[in-house]
Amino acid sequence: MTTTAEPVALRDAPVLDIDPYAIEVLLDPYPFHEALREAGPVAYIAPHGIYAVGRHAEAKTVLADHARFTNAGGIGIQDIRKPGEFRIPSRLLEADPPDHTKIRSVVTRLLSPLVIRRWKEGFERKAESLVEQLLAQREFDGVEDCAERFVLEAFPAAVGVRLPRTETLAIGEMRFNQSGPRNALYERAMQTAQPYLAWFEQSVSRQGVIPDSIAELLFRAEDAGELDEGIASNVVRSFVGGGTDSTIAGIGFTLHQLAKNPAQWERVRNEPAKVKAAFEEGIRHETPFQVTYRTTHGETELSGVRLAPDTKIGVFMGAANRDPRQFPEPERFDVDRPALAGSHVALGNGIHACIGQMLARQESEALIGALSRRVARMELTAPASYRPINQMRTLDRLPMRIVPA
Repeated sequence: MTTTAEPVALRDAPVLDIDPYAIEVLLDPYPFHEALREAGPVAYIAPHGIYAVGRHAEAKTVLADHARFTNAGGIGIQDIRKPGEFRIPSRLLEADPPDHTKIRSVVTRLLSPLVIRRWKEGFERKAESLVEQLLAQREFDGVEDCAERFVLEAFPAAVGVRLPRTETLAIGEMRFNQSGPRNALYERAMQTAQPYLAWFEQSVSRQGVIPDSIAELLFRAEDAGELDEGIASNVVRSFVGGGTDSTIAGIGFTLHQLAKNPAQWERVRNEPAKVKAAFEEGIRHETPFQVTYRTTHGETELSGVRLAPDTKIGVFMGAANRDPRQFPEPERFDVDRPALAGSHVALGNGIHACIGQMLARQESEALIGALSRRVARMELTAPASYRPINQMRTLDRLPMRIVPA
């Protein structure tokens, strides 16, 4: 006798009348994150007409399933395919296979073990030099004087793009506010970045990149026909966007927690393997890229929730990385959490996982490692403050003091 399974009845997404882009939410997103997780596997965010996920399991699914949740509409809240919303897409991030596969395979090939080894050596030299200077100062800002200073010196040498601080930070804030709604943050960031747009276009052009760098190798790949015309500059632009601000934020979060938790700093100092774990826990605990978007490919479902077609769905990675279903005591910073690198979604998941993640990890390992060998104690001299940005969470100020070992 054959029995036919009863179809599973789908339910509509619960509605949350919370604006995740309100300034007070950006500065303290954790009450919203909890409300999102507890509402269900998917919620509908009424102020913006979008779906959102905040649980870890659903976040990984949406990030990895490009057949149902496409990147082609853009990773911001706007659908860049629609009139009035168009902007030039990132050909690395805002594309699905097969176009994405071709580009990513070329980039991956260029990031050879030899290249990565050279990065590591260069980062370590720069980190040692910076820590020497910070020890002479004793008191400094952990964002501007440490994380920003290191990344904006180390990154250009590795990738091949010159990045002066004022221009780079203005362009970064524009990009990450541009991924949100057209609110006051969006408008202010666009205005601030306006004087630097021509500089940025020049810096990521064939004439602007540093010779014999990864950036120039991308242009050579374009010359050889491995990439279509215009792709090299587009990919270099994505490297800058994804490889500076987020790494600065991640290092800042890690320093913040290590300064607040002396026992955790002792674990890192006494066990060098914990240097890597500290950064992984730092970006899990406070995730730089708070949200990224996909668009439903048609009517579909997720964990029993019916989803309308052609609708944006926000993956709130900051919420997923504090999901107690995945991480016990998620609010606690703990460098001893097991298998962090493979479980958090701070660097994405699936085929669109951050292609520069090895760069971010090596930069953080070099800097935190140099500090662990030379610094006995880190402490805050005043409370840290945050800078509101639509897509990102990042520290604005981190006043701190270090004591030499």
